[in-house]
Amino acid sequence: MRDLDLGSGSIVPARLLHAATSRSGGPGGQNVNKVETRVTIEVDVDALPLSDHSKQRIRSRLAGRINKDDVLRVTSQSERSQLGNRDRALDRMEELLRDALKERTPRKATRVTKSQKQKRLESKRRHADKKRLRTRLE
Repeated sequence: MRDLDLGSGSIVPARLLHAATSRSGGPGGQNVNKVETRVTIEVDVDALPLSDHSKQRIRSRLAGRINKDDVLRVTSQSERSQLGNRDRALDRMEELLRDALKERTPRKATRVTKSQKQKRLESKRRHADKKRLRTRLE
């Protein structure tokens, strides 16, 4: 297994990662019944070499993937080989951690301009007039 590079000098050593294999479903014929190709990579969030603030950010953004023991889990079973699934799971784990640690820029509140509001109302008025002309007059 390889180390995970999270950018900005942060590296998760391979010794903190735990890989488990199991049988996976999907294509593969009889091979599916014999070979354990599904790979699950786990890492303990507390053991990550990051600041407490970064760990808390990971916990909040990846809450759906972290179990009650504070272990982040990623599974891959799309490839037909164990090595392919392991590489794919490692890439996904790296991507998830990088994205969780990325600083988000706060959204700036904006207002609808007066001209945009007038255009919208004029468009609604034209549409209503068009509909009204289609009705039968009695």
